[in-house]
Amino acid sequence: MPRTRFLPKTPIASACAGTAAALAMIASAPAAADEPVETETQVEELSKGEKKLAKLLEGRVAGEPVNCIRNRLNSPLRTIENTAYVYGRGKTIYVQRTRNPEQIDRSDVIISQQFNGTRLCRLDTATTVDRLTGFFSGAVFFEDFIPYTRVEQADEAS
Repeated sequence: MPRTRFLPKTPIASACAGTAAALAMIASAPAAADEPVETETQVEELSKGEKKLAKLLEGRVAGEPVNCIRNRLNSPLRTIENTAYVYGRGKTIYVQRTRNPEQIDRSDVIISQQFNGTRLCRLDTATTVDRLTGFFSGAVFFEDFIPYTRVEQADEAS
């Protein structure tokens, strides 16, 4: 069986590697200086998921965050990719942004292990599995649930 030999690093090889790295940094510095600097006055573009969530929340007002929500078996769950999970329907819906919203994927199925019966709480354990393969794809760490209640429009015709 052939043996693998590791050659020791010579001082010359180390010096060449260090010089190459320094030259690469110097060469990239002017390119970085030519890039425009963002100022606070520039408006940051919303992601596709943030736009979808904003449209869903139109006409609703945010309430005080809550630790737990009622979660019945037939409660609808909407997954907004890279943004949030939205629970409920009707007058009040609950938005769950999680600790790592960038890991929210529409192709995943969320599985929660509830210890409070029909309540889904901030500290409950949840995992995600790929919808097609059924393989584990991640863990979900919930934050507080933010309720959004539909605002009743007053009739101004009178």
